[in-house]
This record gives sequence, structure tokens and C-alpha cells, in this order.
Amino acid sequence: MNYRQSLSNYYIKYNSILCMGMDPILSKIPVQENDTKKKIYCFYEEILNEIVKTKKYPACVKPNYAFYARYGFPGLEALYDLIKLYRKNDLPVILDVKRGDIGTTAEAYAEESFDFFEADAVTLSPYLGHDSIEPFTKKYENKGFYILCKTSNKSSGELQDKMIDGKPLYLVVASYLSSWDNGGIGAVAGATYPDQLKAILDEFSKSGKVLPLLIPGVGTQGGDLEAIVKTINAYDISLHRINASSSINFAYEKNGGNFAVAAANEIEKLNNEISKIIGN
Repeated sequence: MNYRQSLSNYYIKYNSILCMGMDPILSKIPVQENDTKKKIYCFYEEILNEIVKTKKYPACVKPNYAFYARYGFPGLEALYDLIKLYRKNDLPVILDVKRGDIGTTAEAYAEESFDFFEADAVTLSPYLGHDSIEPFTKKYENKGFYILCKTSNKSSGELQDKMIDGKPLYLVVASYLSSWDNGGIGAVAGATYPDQLKAILDEFSKSGKVLPLLIPGVGTQGGDLEAIVKTINAYDISLHRINASSSINFAYEKNGGNFAVAAANEIEKLNNEISKIIGN
């Protein structure tokens, strides 16, 4: 079973296209624990326990590597243990690393992500071309690879919107992704740019394929959830994942109460909003 098939299966299992980002900020974690590793681990363990208890599941989770690495070895140890924990509970893990290098360096990054951390998918940068992607896709055929295409940040257009032979760079990247695809390649396309996101899906369609999108920018960044869901619903919605991080992780700041309960309730709220838009 390739990665694209597994996306559809988890959509059916959890009736969700929501991806819960896992981006720890120690000052916001209300766990009474001085040990950094334990503080991060306990925070996300309690959220998971509440998810499982209440069956308020996202379709997957996405820890951002940098948020753990900033805390040194304790943070990375927490990341390692959390990936194991969430996968043990049958929640796929997208490791957000945004790697981009060539040759044996790329091979080393791939081995770290898939052999050491045992992630189900990663994010990658295409700036160095196909030989920065191939060390991931060739060896790990059943994994997922989300390539940065049109990102959600405000200055993304400085490079990504540059015209190349009459086509913006992000669409040039999208056209290459279709040709590189091995059953696991997808794209990162920000919810803050819904028109460009649709253009990427249309570009994929020219090759007769629907490649999966990882869509950040909903929630704190202000992406229009309804517009995005309506767009991707026309392109096999089961393959795509909409990411929300801080709005779930730190939902207790807005809603009060227990942080794990607040996080699970926010997952349920977003799942319900998406289902309503789809018409389920």
C-alpha cells in the first residue's frame, strides 16, 4: 500500500482530514514539570489520552522538528518518544523537517526521518532539484513526501510567484512534482492563498493525477477554512490534510479549562466544521 492509499484509509477510519500540528512552546505548557523532556511529553501524552478517550481524532499529526530541536537533546528525545506513542495509537505522523540537500547528505536526512524517527511522511524543499528529493522517494517507496510549493507565509511570493516562461514558480514546481511522483509525493500549499492552491490542483490534473496537499495556515494564520474545503472537495478530499497547530495545542488559552480537554474539543469543532462544509 502506497502513501496515497493510506491517506484515503485514514480518512475513512477517522472521518477527518484534519492534521494536528505539535509545536511545543514551554512557556505555554501548563504541566507542572521542570524536566523539559517530561514537560513536552506529558503535554502531548495527555492530549492523546483525551483524543482516544473521547474518540475526537484528527487524521494525523505533524510535529515541527525545530520546536523540539530548540530545546536540545531533551526536546529531540521527547519528539522521538512522541512519534512512537502516536504511531502506536494508529495516528500517522508527518515530520515537518523541510529538508533540502543532495547526495549522501540527503540520504542521511532520509534515514534520520524514516529509520530513526520512523515517521510516516516528511516535508521537503525542492530548491536543489530532483536529486534532493530522490534519496527519499527511491528508498522509502511507501512513505509520504510533501514538497514546499506555495507556502502560507506573507513573503512567499518574493520567490514562489516569480514568473518562469509565463508561469509562476510555484506552478513550475507543481508540474515537476507530477513527473516525480511515485505514489507518495504531495505538496505544501498554504490556506492563506486559496486561488493559488486551486491552481496547483489544476496543474496536477493536467497529468491525470490528484496529488495530496498538506495545507497549513488555518486558524492563527487566518486561512479561510470554508474556501479551502470547498476547493479540495472537488479533488478527492480524502487525500488532503488541513493543518492546525497552536489553535489546537493551546486552545485552553481561549476556552479555559483543562488543556487536553480543550485541545480535543477544538479538534472536534474543526472536524464538525469541515464535515458541514462538505455536506457529510
